[in-house]
Amino acid sequence: MFKRFGTGLWVRVFLLTLSVFVCVYVAVRLNNSVAAAFLFIPVAIQIYGLFHYVENTNRKLIRFLEAVRFSDFAIGFSADNKLGESFKELNKNFNEVLDAFRQARAEKEEHLQYLNTVVQHVSVGLVAFDPEGNVELINNAACRLLGVYRLRHLSELQKNHPELMLLVQKPHSRDNTLYNGPQDQQLAVHTTIIRMRGKIIKLVSLQNIQSELQQKELEAWQNLTRVLRHEIMNSITPIASLIATMNDIVEYDLKHTQENDEAISDIKEALKTIESRSIGLINFVNGYRSFTNIPKPKPVEMPVKHLIAPVIQLMQPDIRSAGIRLDCRVDPDHLMVTADSELIEMVLINLIKNAMEAVTEREEAHIMVCAYAGTDGRIAIEVNDNGPGIIPEALEKIFIPFYTTKKTGSGIGLSLSRQIMQMHGGTLKADSVVNEGTTFTLRF
Repeated sequence: MFKRFGTGLWVRVFLLTLSVFVCVYVAVRLNNSVAAAFLFIPVAIQIYGLFHYVENTNRKLIRFLEAVRFSDFAIGFSADNKLGESFKELNKNFNEVLDAFRQARAEKEEHLQYLNTVVQHVSVGLVAFDPEGNVELINNAACRLLGVYRLRHLSELQKNHPELMLLVQKPHSRDNTLYNGPQDQQLAVHTTIIRMRGKIIKLVSLQNIQSELQQKELEAWQNLTRVLRHEIMNSITPIASLIATMNDIVEYDLKHTQENDEAISDIKEALKTIESRSIGLINFVNGYRSFTNIPKPKPVEMPVKHLIAPVIQLMQPDIRSAGIRLDCRVDPDHLMVTADSELIEMVLINLIKNAMEAVTEREEAHIMVCAYAGTDGRIAIEVNDNGPGIIPEALEKIFIPFYTTKKTGSGIGLSLSRQIMQMHGGTLKADSVVNEGTTFTLRF
């Protein structure tokens, strides 16, 4: 198996033996120590060459093991293939093992990159940190929900999310809990503990369930409205019909005499009042039919300017006659949005009308409609007014159906607007400062 290697070894041993014999012969028989000293130099060179030749395999094995240890798979073994088939086969096996390691590492890196890409693109926020609070992992969704660019230590949450920091640092916090963020976010927080290479890591998932909660709330109100409308209509409709019959009886069947004309007049007046209120109640109930029967949106991509311009043109005469200044800004000018224009125009009209009513008593009444792309890439349209603002107690209730702060309001407009935005997969949010103004934000 080591034929060429053995041949080379025997040749080197023979030459070394011959050199030693000659050196000894010259030194002993010829008694020439100077010549023997010169002849010892090639002997020493041959000894070094023999040692280097024999140690070559060990050095090859050491290089191979060091390559595996330090993951240096770029080296190759082929320099001593000429020594024989055994060396060639050994070098081939070394190279194949290194190729296998190289491929395994490449596959591992690809798999890690794939998992990292998945983690960064899921909509659920993920944060992993060690017992000292050092953040090992945070994905884009978590950064967006927490409003941070990056997070290296949990202590960085102290400023904007102190309650969340204390919540996730609890030693045995494994159950789902609800966290109210600073921007009216409803976050479902779930923590779990994992052990990786003997190190304890706590993994926290953050999921924004605000839209789901609003959807459930909306469905509850819709169901309640359907029941109330059904029951009221079932009761009021026969009453209205009966009143019409009683009017006919009073008008045609009762005898008109001087004694009972006054009583008949009183009965007619009472019946008219009941009829008027019944019809008004029927119309009131029918007015909420739209709250439970909004058509499904048919969104198309369009310039935001084409969405806002018709609304501004429609409202401009009333705004001008009321002495209100209305400004509109779209940044950038070519901003695009995907929406159902008819439904969103209904929302904008409702918000602008509310703004007009809010600024009626302002000396320099001003309404501003602006559209822009947020830092998260979502399109937003804001309707700002410089009215008296909304008190915090009322601000929490303005999206509840039937709740209104206006004397003539029905309390359905804002609820309907939020429902339309939810059907678009977006949100409608209100921010207000008393005596400064109110901003309604549509975020698609």
